[in-house]
Amino acid sequence: MKITLDEHSRAFAQKISDMIGQNIDGCYQCGKCTAGCPIAYTMEFSPHEVIRLVQLGGEEEALTSHTIWLCASCETCTSRCPKNIDVAAVMDALRILAFGQGRTEAEKEITLFHKLFLKVIERFGRVNDLHLMGRYNLLTLNPLKDWRLGRKLLAKGKLKLTTPPVKGLREFQEIFRRVRANQSEEQ
Repeated sequence: MKITLDEHSRAFAQKISDMIGQNIDGCYQCGKCTAGCPIAYTMEFSPHEVIRLVQLGGEEEALTSHTIWLCASCETCTSRCPKNIDVAAVMDALRILAFGQGRTEAEKEITLFHKLFLKVIERFGRVNDLHLMGRYNLLTLNPLKDWRLGRKLLAKGKLKLTTPPVKGLREFQEIFRRVRANQSEEQ
């Protein structure tokens, strides 16, 4: 029995390959990426299964999967691939496509965290843990979720109430403005 892929299926696989700058057709499903993934046990599709979904044109399944949002981009999968496929980049590409198409319903809280993280980086030029977790907890309707841990971190001097200034903050913020402008032009 011969399996053939329709044009749409091939187009999706090609789009991902173009986004990451390499052909993912070389993956032969050895599973080494999954074996090395520290959070594979939490995923609905393991890393090698996500690659297979892409190869077979499973756009809907891939873009609505929880897996792409759970991936920590630690790149263990990429380093273990005997075919040198950048599995972490595939996950990134899928997140970019899903986000661009408004398909963030799979893991709303993870998407919210990503957005808040970038806003904090843009505002302060570095991570401000108190601001990030405070906003995140408020927006997820858990305002006191981390108060015990926060109290301990403050007592040990590990959590700062203020963020030290960053040299070149204005230039750094300009990078964010240019990226947003480029995204607007592309749409």
